[in-house]
Amino acid sequence: MEQSGFFEEDFLRVTRWIDEYFEHPERYAVLPNVRPGEIAAQLPSQAPETGEPFDAIMSDFERIIVPGITHWNHPRFFAYFATSAAPSAIMAEALAATLDVKVMLWRTSPAAAELESVVMRWLGRLLGVPEGWTGVIYDTASIAGFTALAAARESLGLAIRENGMTGRDLPVLRIYATEHTHSHIEKAAIALGIGQANVVKVDCDGQFRMSPAALETAIVRDLKDGYRPAAVVATVGTTSTTSVDPVAKIADITERFGVWLHVDAAYAGIAAILPEHRDLMDGVYRADSLVVNPHKWLFVPMDLSVLFLKDEAAVRRAFSLVPEYLATTDVDVRNYMDYGLQLGRRFRALKLWFVLRHMGASGMRERLRAHIALAQEFASWVASERDWEVLAPHPLSVVCFRFHPSGTDDEAELERMNAALLDAVNATGEMFISHTKINGRYALRLAIGNLRTKESDVAAAWSILQREAMKVPA
Repeated sequence: MEQSGFFEEDFLRVTRWIDEYFEHPERYAVLPNVRPGEIAAQLPSQAPETGEPFDAIMSDFERIIVPGITHWNHPRFFAYFATSAAPSAIMAEALAATLDVKVMLWRTSPAAAELESVVMRWLGRLLGVPEGWTGVIYDTASIAGFTALAAARESLGLAIRENGMTGRDLPVLRIYATEHTHSHIEKAAIALGIGQANVVKVDCDGQFRMSPAALETAIVRDLKDGYRPAAVVATVGTTSTTSVDPVAKIADITERFGVWLHVDAAYAGIAAILPEHRDLMDGVYRADSLVVNPHKWLFVPMDLSVLFLKDEAAVRRAFSLVPEYLATTDVDVRNYMDYGLQLGRRFRALKLWFVLRHMGASGMRERLRAHIALAQEFASWVASERDWEVLAPHPLSVVCFRFHPSGTDDEAELERMNAALLDAVNATGEMFISHTKINGRYALRLAIGNLRTKESDVAAAWSILQREAMKVPA
């Protein structure tokens, strides 16, 4: 049995480690230099029969685990969407783990359920989401998107919830997206029985945005061929380039054809808390569902994604199932188990509440503006160099670029050189970036989103890129 005195001493050791971790990030390589299986080889093949001292566990954490960590909280983590955890949110996570509540029925934790509703209204108002919409917390945008598409499928009135999709004479359902839409939409189509082949890739314009004319053409063609349009997925801030689909024009089409419109604003939607970027939400109020991820750019630790719904009853119709052992007589309450596959849910709202209160809306805006400004500065450095080029618009904090030495125009050769550059840069341990492909062209991708990233970190990244590029074989 754990004793309270020992717990206090051990917890203090953990808090000291966390404080030192954030105080000296330069101690760590952003990307670890380990081989597959190397970490597992240092661990016993079986769990211990008897308990071990906390000191031994913590020592192994520092000796085995930390050297194999990719440090997402490092100020020079520039890959994917750079994220970071505010200290107040880390404390909230510890408190949530201590309480260990399951936010499924209102009565299983009234405070957790009601705090979630309140914090969702706070966030919605910061983003400009219509007052009548309902926000629900999920772990990731993948699950939120799956949930929205399940509601879209249920709204077709095909009795799929009751009778399924097999052995019946049903129309083939279609989902419309672009090649830049996040891959979780295709995974949702697979899981929902719609099928990956029925995710229609709509053409984009020169700025990688969905073409409304191409969308309308695709829907009209599918209706003529006997398909049933189920949903359109528009993106506000695509993963590769952060391009923004013209949601208002897309909504004109979905309203005319009676098709569910889901907006994936997981990353870029957060920037709508800035008045100068409120236009990111243009037309979104006409959608049926919207997802944003506070764990991407609101300094909340993984995992916290929010699905806003115009009509929350649509999701309940798709998922609500109440066995007798979960039935209650509570009225005028929200039972969050009715809003998706998950029954037991973590107390995620607590960490967002802590961050919103501790940083305040103005503090968050200040940090978002700083990240956007750093990205613009980095893009200007790239654009000013003869042997480098920016490959896509960069309205927020992500820049797509590549090394393009004079006289080298073969795309295969440029891909080889930039892939080698990516590996070389990441192998230094001094920084970490990722890549994408834009219209078939290999692009390096630098994303800024860490609370602790400074101009000196971005300048160091640019210096490392230039240094390593000179070593890439021609």
